[in-house]
Amino acid sequence: MKLNTKLIMIMVSMLVLAMFTLFVLNQYSQNDLVEEIQESSTEVSKAIQLSIADLTSGDEYSSRLKEYLKGAKRKGIKEVSIISNEGEIIDSSDPEKVGKRRDIKKLGKGLKASRALSGRKAATDSSHPYDLVVPVIVGDEQLGYVHINLLLDNIRTIQHDNFVHRLAATFLVFMLGIGLTIFLARRYTKPIQRIVESVNKVAAGDLTETLSVESKDEIGTLSANFNEMVQKLRERELLEKRLYEAEHLSKVGQLAAGIAHEIRNPLNYISLAVDHLKGDSNLAGPEARAEQNELLDKIKEEVRRANYMVLNFMSYGRPLKLRSTSVCYDELLERALSLLQARLNEQRIELVINIPPDLPAMEADSELLRTCLVNLITNASHAMPEGGKITLGARYDAGDSAFHLSFADEGIGIRPEDIPKITQPYFTTRETGIGLGLAITERIVKEHGGELSVESTLGKGSVFTISLPARQKEQEI
Repeated sequence: MKLNTKLIMIMVSMLVLAMFTLFVLNQYSQNDLVEEIQESSTEVSKAIQLSIADLTSGDEYSSRLKEYLKGAKRKGIKEVSIISNEGEIIDSSDPEKVGKRRDIKKLGKGLKASRALSGRKAATDSSHPYDLVVPVIVGDEQLGYVHINLLLDNIRTIQHDNFVHRLAATFLVFMLGIGLTIFLARRYTKPIQRIVESVNKVAAGDLTETLSVESKDEIGTLSANFNEMVQKLRERELLEKRLYEAEHLSKVGQLAAGIAHEIRNPLNYISLAVDHLKGDSNLAGPEARAEQNELLDKIKEEVRRANYMVLNFMSYGRPLKLRSTSVCYDELLERALSLLQARLNEQRIELVINIPPDLPAMEADSELLRTCLVNLITNASHAMPEGGKITLGARYDAGDSAFHLSFADEGIGIRPEDIPKITQPYFTTRETGIGLGLAITERIVKEHGGELSVESTLGKGSVFTISLPARQKEQEI
């Protein structure tokens, strides 16, 4: 339901409630007023009938009016008098007034307010008396007048109570309207305020903000449109990031091709020259030959390290093409360790291999996966310059149909703030590294549809885990 429809329905409901309340109160008041008027009219009629009977009878006037007035006072009749045509009071409910005279012209006829009271009685009496003068005519002859002094305070009280009730009902409806207005203001201004705060966060660059859609009115539509807008912004940001990465990789690939041409050829020449010099060193004496071989081995190692960095740089800059085959992990690990064993021995690093004998074969690109193993083991050895233990584990989880390959070291660990950055290109904490080993490893793992995760504690070591799905279709990017 739309917001304007809700507001219109609420206002109409308040109006109907107010009209219904006032109508009910007015009906009750009218019923009480009619009942009171009927009872007062009945008593007045009785007083008139009694007075006419006294005027038309031949009996002497008695105290019937006085007796009648005892019960009639409850209905507002205060005094009843019978007045002759000359203005003499010939009978009255107040015996003291019998024989007194009244001015017929001033008395008038019909119902009118009585003259104001005087003295202390006027100051203390808050009643409002009325005089009813009715001529008594029998045939063509007027016998006199009936004067009735009555109070209509009951009718006034009913009218006053009706006014008070209507005023109270109007006030209550008004207060209910104010309370409902405050409720609606909070009900609809809070979501609007949340939308404003979310818009400010998105404008500041936070695209994780979303709103809950709690209604189907304009607020709910606005929240849904906001969420859709933020989702499109996320997709656009992701697309821009991918375009940037593609452009970056293209540039890196061009640079890598130049480096391969300019650096790898000299490195190959140096490596061949070292092998030739080692052959010639056999002609020298034992001591000279040992010293030369040591120096040549160091040169060879540095050439190998430089070549390895160039290969890493080239691998990151070029597209990957997976050639998945059936791979036995223990054989793949043996091939990777053949390249690293000598260096690990020099660093006094102990290898602990925990691979179950019944580990099934996996579908992967053996060469790319071997690069991942070399990078992770090398990374672990760099974390332990004084030596230590590297534990290599593997297991197959039939539940999620995935292989989990772990690489645990006892090194210096990784700072918590650096963990999100370790797979970023060119990020490194080592002075001699270029920061591409883990970036390349993560890229290869993701190309296989897997995930690279890390847990680390400063001073105790780190555990890198590669999770690969059991089945990997050949794909090309």
